[in-house]
Amino acid sequence: MKRIFYFFCCLIFLSLWSSCRKDFDFSPSKGQLSFSRDTIYLDTVFSNIGSSTYNLKVYNNSNEDIVIPSLQLQRGENSGYRLNVDGIPGKSFENIEILAKDSMYVFIETTIDYNDFKNTENTYLYTDQIAFDSGANQQTIELVTLVQDATFIYPSKDNDGLIETLSVEVNGEVLESNIQGRYLTDEELTFTNEKPYVIYGYAAVDNTKTLTINAGARLHFHANSGLFIAEGASIHVNGTYSNDQETLENEVIFEGDRMEPLFADIPGQWGTIWLFNNSTNNHFNYATIKNATIGILSEGNPNEEKLTLTNTQIYNSSNFGILGRNTSITANNLVINNSGQTSFAATLGGKYNVTHSTIANYWRSSFRQYPALLINNFELDENDTAYLADLNEANFNNCIIFGNDNPEFIIDELEDDAVVFNFKFTNCLARFQKSASNNFDGSNYDFENTEHYENMILNEAPDFKNPEENELIIGDNSAAKNAGSTLFSNLVPFDILNINRTSNPDLGAYQHVIFEED
Repeated sequence: MKRIFYFFCCLIFLSLWSSCRKDFDFSPSKGQLSFSRDTIYLDTVFSNIGSSTYNLKVYNNSNEDIVIPSLQLQRGENSGYRLNVDGIPGKSFENIEILAKDSMYVFIETTIDYNDFKNTENTYLYTDQIAFDSGANQQTIELVTLVQDATFIYPSKDNDGLIETLSVEVNGEVLESNIQGRYLTDEELTFTNEKPYVIYGYAAVDNTKTLTINAGARLHFHANSGLFIAEGASIHVNGTYSNDQETLENEVIFEGDRMEPLFADIPGQWGTIWLFNNSTNNHFNYATIKNATIGILSEGNPNEEKLTLTNTQIYNSSNFGILGRNTSITANNLVINNSGQTSFAATLGGKYNVTHSTIANYWRSSFRQYPALLINNFELDENDTAYLADLNEANFNNCIIFGNDNPEFIIDELEDDAVVFNFKFTNCLARFQKSASNNFDGSNYDFENTEHYENMILNEAPDFKNPEENELIIGDNSAAKNAGSTLFSNLVPFDILNINRTSNPDLGAYQHVIFEED
């Protein structure tokens, strides 16, 4: 009898408990949702390349559990946008529940084919709406995306899905590599400013060919992609000075293929511009190279004019801004900053002549082992065996070498009577402070030795405008002001902003300005 009584008590309790629950009593939405934003701008995307994922937060501020009868893209299944609601992908949804005083996320992506909307502007503003409910209760969120046409360069795939790789000529012998990419055709060897170039894998320039890049061209590289300038090939980057320093209309810009502002300064988004051994006669003028793994990798040909850089900026390289390996580089008005290892690495000897340049490193993303400028005459193999080569010249004239570490240049010589090691800094501002924690002794660090150093300014402030943001123009309080030699400024009479410097030249790539006070 007691067991039967207990059973009925439990049954009554459960019945009363369930009748009191409101968790499953949802009322239809009355058009009173609120949102984290009323318009979602999915930043510029290239044709047929997916965007980042954006989110919209939807709030139920009422005291009732509600159900949204419908949630859909106004263009329906033909929309170029994609939604994800509560982990379910689609373009339309029904009966979406939100508890009282709760919220939910809607995730939005897009992939749009520009050819569906082709016009003379090479861009198209694509829009749609997310509609919550219908009729009098309908609420909408605007979706806006600028779609940009581009020239796409990518390797082929075979029937098994294997991606084409480069064959590389080394001293006349053709070797197969595992570098994904293809050689440009003759018709592709001139890049114009008509529309951007989006490159997957390595776009390679073959022996005896020259890639010419016209002023105003824009090159965008996918992850692990870049340019490969083969033996006997050349690259000529023909940027010119831009009157508008915001749009840089005549600059040639190399960067990643993610156009969202979040990716504007993220290092390591693509590979490198690789000047392979025995490539020749390579020129860069008014070029900006940013967010690469290595900005420029130059190998070999130390006794030739391998690479000439003028008015060129290299920023946010996850490893090296410039990595030279037994090579020849001439640079005027070069600016480098924010490199994960070294901004300018002149390794395994070679020949380097750098004038009126700013070599800086204010990297903050991780621990940095090396200085802004590294010079050595060797490389080590996997067994730590050293291979030495002549450092024929390493001349730095009217330069600034600075950063957020100390020291910011290292002369790393393995002494051997069989090789030469020639370097000299003339009229340079550098950060180099000897301390108990570093061990930089010997003639290579004797700043009174005029064979290696003349008119050096050590550890005084360059007064950069905002080095963390790659603004390396100097101010009126800079120690570099009027400190240059006219011997070198007459060789490079205009700074990177086209300002005459033949009288009272400053050090570095910029003549000083008076900063406006905040």
